[in-house]
Amino acid sequence: MASFFKSQLDIEIRLDGEDTRTHVEIKQSNGQKAIAGTGNPSSANALARRRSVPLYMDGESVKGSVTIRPRDGKRLEHMGIKVQFVGSIEQSSDRGQHDDFLSLAQELAAPAELRHPETYDFEFKNVEKQFESYNGINVKLRYYVKVTVFRRMADIVREKDLWVYNYKVPPEGISSIKMDVGIEDCLHIEFEYSKSRYHLKDVIVGRIYFLLVRLKIKHMELSIIRRETVGVAPNQYNESDTLVRFEIMDGAPVRGETIPIRLFLGGFDLTPTFRDVNKKFSIRTFLSLVLIDEDSRRYFKQSEIILYRNPQDET
Repeated sequence: MASFFKSQLDIEIRLDGEDTRTHVEIKQSNGQKAIAGTGNPSSANALARRRSVPLYMDGESVKGSVTIRPRDGKRLEHMGIKVQFVGSIEQSSDRGQHDDFLSLAQELAAPAELRHPETYDFEFKNVEKQFESYNGINVKLRYYVKVTVFRRMADIVREKDLWVYNYKVPPEGISSIKMDVGIEDCLHIEFEYSKSRYHLKDVIVGRIYFLLVRLKIKHMELSIIRRETVGVAPNQYNESDTLVRFEIMDGAPVRGETIPIRLFLGGFDLTPTFRDVNKKFSIRTFLSLVLIDEDSRRYFKQSEIILYRNPQDET
């Protein structure tokens, strides 16, 4: 879009109750995280340090206003003004292309000439937002308000992001995780977690039991790994991100020894489990147990856990 057309007007998008609504941190484009916040993020210093966006829920209306201001008192001719509420999935491999799974539109103004600032109200009632927002390594799921001022030579477009949470009914039934790590005649370890499904502020409780130890184990680590899968076979690729890694044992264990595990999830940057979101991507989370011997050889076992969001996560 030519800078000549950009300079002719300002477009301001305001959402009702935006200053008092809960805001959610999002990652900056350079990979740095913004600072999460609630309440009023209007201070100039705060805006310089962070980028936070207002939080909405599935089924909630999205309403607000759009103000168009011609610059320098000049008149502005346009071919109409439109506002849209868009949900889209953007993949880094698509080179700027995106897949819109939601697109609602309202006409704000017919073709006319602007000489003074004009404000237009909009409302998208009870919008179904079937997917939760996500900002990952190779894929983003965005919701945003988009305003287009149509011009003869080049349209002028502004966007304003918002964030969506989807709360789920806690899954029924609790199944524990039991797995063995073994090397014949050298090592046999049994580890168990009390359940396989957790909400994002839950606590993982488990134990590790050493049945046979003939290796010189130096230490043991437990990691939480998020795996992002984008695309469909054969053009499918995975990206894993270790969210946390910590040592749970230092020194050689003996047969019959038990190590308890108690891991609070609330302090980590976790995402609910997503499976085949609009046939585009999946997000899965794994617990990874790693043993390192004195020769720096590594023995590991992974187990998937299901994460979900419920209202308790925000209290």
